Amino acid sequence: MGKAGETVKVVVRIRPLSSKEIQDGHQAVCEVHEDSGLIEVRNPRNDASEPPKNFTFDAVFSSKSTQRNIYDTCAAPIVKSALEGYNGTIFAYGQTGAGKTHTMEGYPDPPDLRGIIPNAFQHIFDHVALGENEKYLVRASYFEIYQEEIRDLLSKDPKNKLELKENMDSGVYVKDLTSFVVKSTSEIDHVMQAGKKNRSVGETLMNQASSRSHSVFTIVIECCSSDERGEHIRVGKLNLVDLAGSERQSKTGATGDRLKEATKINLSLSALGNVISALIDGKSQHIPYRDSKLTRILQDSLGGNTKTLMCANAGPAGYNYDETVSTLRYANRAKNIKNKPKINEDPKDAMLREYQDEISRLKAQLMGMDGEGGGTVILDGKEVEISQIKGGISEEAMREMQEKMDKEKAEIQARANKDVQALLDQQNQTEEERQALREKLEKESKTRMDMENQRLGLQNKLKAMEEKLMVGGEMATKAAKQEAELRQAEQELAERKNKELALARQMADQEEMNLELEEKFGSLQDEVDAKTKKLKKLWNKYQQSKNEVRDITEEFQAEKSDMLETIRDLSRQLKLKELIISNFVPPEDARNFDDVQNGGRAVWQEEEECWVIPRLEITGNALRPQRFVSANGLKRPETEYSRHRKQYDTNARYKYDNVLTNELDMCERTTQDYEGPDMMSRIAPVLNMSLVDDNDEE
Repeated sequence: MGKAGETVKVVVRIRPLSSKEIQDGHQAVCEVHEDSGLIEVRNPRNDASEPPKNFTFDAVFSSKSTQRNIYDTCAAPIVKSALEGYNGTIFAYGQTGAGKTHTMEGYPDPPDLRGIIPNAFQHIFDHVALGENEKYLVRASYFEIYQEEIRDLLSKDPKNKLELKENMDSGVYVKDLTSFVVKSTSEIDHVMQAGKKNRSVGETLMNQASSRSHSVFTIVIECCSSDERGEHIRVGKLNLVDLAGSERQSKTGATGDRLKEATKINLSLSALGNVISALIDGKSQHIPYRDSKLTRILQDSLGGNTKTLMCANAGPAGYNYDETVSTLRYANRAKNIKNKPKINEDPKDAMLREYQDEISRLKAQLMGMDGEGGGTVILDGKEVEISQIKGGISEEAMREMQEKMDKEKAEIQARANKDVQALLDQQNQTEEERQALREKLEKESKTRMDMENQRLGLQNKLKAMEEKLMVGGEMATKAAKQEAELRQAEQELAERKNKELALARQMADQEEMNLELEEKFGSLQDEVDAKTKKLKKLWNKYQQSKNEVRDITEEFQAEKSDMLETIRDLSRQLKLKELIISNFVPPEDARNFDDVQNGGRAVWQEEEECWVIPRLEITGNALRPQRFVSANGLKRPETEYSRHRKQYDTNARYKYDNVLTNELDMCERTTQDYEGPDMMSRIAPVLNMSLVDDNDEE
């Protein structure tokens, strides 16, 4: 059983300045103190004398931190918990271009640049290799949330929209999501690479390969262990989430489809922020999980039965100060979210149990077909005697069984051929009797062949299912086991360092409190100096808090303005649609848009969170006979004469395209512009004479 009220672990990673930022002359405003878990952020618009903003997290990483160090320190404990049967979630959050995808995925080569997801793959299968007397079944799935639509990245048609469902046992899940059983690091990596090809990415001014969707790679690890009480199955679920980054259109230069994508991304991230705020508020009676698909999927990870790690990524450049502070504030809030993780023991929907039952059934059928007495099993609707099964069939037993079967088959075939020859030699039998005997023997031979094919099919199916199950301790070589043990030792060392860091922080805080209580002064001047120093320190803290309140107020006002603008925009759209309905839709049809309680037909769909009118597919134009089309692909029917004539006649009357939408060639001009006599030569002397006369009069 997990700890009651375990908080969400929050770490922050600051990426280095990019080459473009260095070229543009941007300065870093973030200072990282890894030993104390502190990040200082200076406002480049303020005076240098103003104190920076300070944020403290479970761990912080500077631009010099390695991918492996981040994994061993932060992600490895979550993966280890998933192997023990807990639900675990790791997600990266931050501004676009802050390095979220690099942190989660990294690069395949060299190995030092691999991110959290590839390292988690290696960690899982190394653990399986070290397990003793345990059976594992590992499956993987991969989907994305693109513009509030869930898409299966491993499907043959990744553009299909999937639905979110929820039940009491498994919580929120994606209906009809494809999952693959994997047996090695290379197989699960192949699954991820296949899904990445279908993921939605695009180029913006801040990132050449910007993620335009939230992606979720899910690994389900089922483990069966045995003890004196019998077999026990535990199921761990690991969600590896790469969120799309929050964007400002002025910085990304998003237009068209990119702008629509950014709008949906920002709305879902805003909903995530609202959920975090509601969870830590303590007064909120309602947590708005249903405001977006993202928060529905992360519902169990935020305040539920999951161990969660949030990796906040931020940029160090001064021109990203507002976005960096906003990211750090969200991360600071998330530290206070409490989850209640527990081990998932012997769940009803464990696939490992289904595999074991199916393997036992196949083995029973094979033993029954071997013809050894004892017990019964149902095979093709008949009861077949079998011997009592004590454990599985070894490879040697299977080989002996195959050799015995081949030998018996050869003996039966030889005996049958001998009988046929003897029967043919008997001249006193009629031709009809010989034909009947031939048919009988052929039928028996066909029956034996069918039984043989059925046996081979069962053996192949049994072998395929047994290969999907991994037995701990039997998979790896000695070198692989040593590598797995080394990795485990490194992770244990990282965990020990984390505990030492936490204890050092507590001791430092306690010592500071004790010094303040036990402080003694040799003279009055010493006391004045100490009090003055303490007063300055408190004054700086007061100024920091005052600036923080001002910044939060400004941020709140900006969010309020955005929400009011959204409300005004929605109100305008609503009024426009009401105007269209009142002027162009008959009143008896318009009443259908009301809900059922008010006499209409509209029904609220809780899962889709929208109003729908049922059975539209069997009403109105849906049932109207379709206009006859003489040939597929044509926009309107055409006669055989027109079809024949348009092949060589360019006259527009034989075309079915809209001539108004075509770019027509201008015909040859038959007119000319009018050019009259040159009047300026006559008018100019008269004007000059008038001007001369006026000058003379003056």
